[in-house]
Amino acid sequence: MSGSPVLTVDGIKHAFGQVAVLEGISFECPDGSVTALIGPNGSGKTTLLRIIAGVLEPTVGTVEPPAVSRPVGYLPQNPDFRPAFTVSETIEFYAGLLEEPSTPEETIDRVGLGGVADRRVDALSGGMKRLLGVALAIVGQPPIVLLDEPTGDLDPRMTDHIFETIESLADDGTAVLLATHDLAGATMADEVLVLDRGEIALRGPPSDITGETGTETMAEAFLSIVGTELTVRGGREGQS
Repeated sequence: MSGSPVLTVDGIKHAFGQVAVLEGISFECPDGSVTALIGPNGSGKTTLLRIIAGVLEPTVGTVEPPAVSRPVGYLPQNPDFRPAFTVSETIEFYAGLLEEPSTPEETIDRVGLGGVADRRVDALSGGMKRLLGVALAIVGQPPIVLLDEPTGDLDPRMTDHIFETIESLADDGTAVLLATHDLAGATMADEVLVLDRGEIALRGPPSDITGETGTETMAEAFLSIVGTELTVRGGREGQS
């Protein structure tokens, strides 16, 4: 991938007690790129994102620059919002915590929530709540955005919209790192990291992943690497 590295992960290891979760993870995320983490449940995707976001300290290894010295947008897997707040109020609240935030209106329009800006959070659909989470992750225009399962349990139309928003962020120079079970969606990434048992089993552009495994689709490639199937949607899989 071209571009200057916005994030460098070097030799990250992590364990919960005696249980090793990550075993020496290293990679870079350049500006203007999308990097997809895929892997079975328990492979360490969420733990890795939490370490990069500064929520969790690694047992071994470094993240450069560290989260305390750089802006980072982070959408956790299960975001929690104030149900009585409207979309605008929610974004205004988080924007008020930053020194140089983007305007709430700009952020709302960026993710396509302009039509429901005055709607309460508890009246939003599941897809709109995920979009609100993406909006909160990009408040302040951070150079890197971390998204943990941004399309989980969404219908194909909303899933496509979220991936289009992710591509738009990268087009504007943001580095996006997302964990996803959506193999069809992962084909839009510049680089895919396949995590298995806490290690990177294979990495590269989607076409390289299928080429190295001698398969035609990301789903087949994933199955050949880790022996477990993940979600496949129609419409994108043929682009791998």
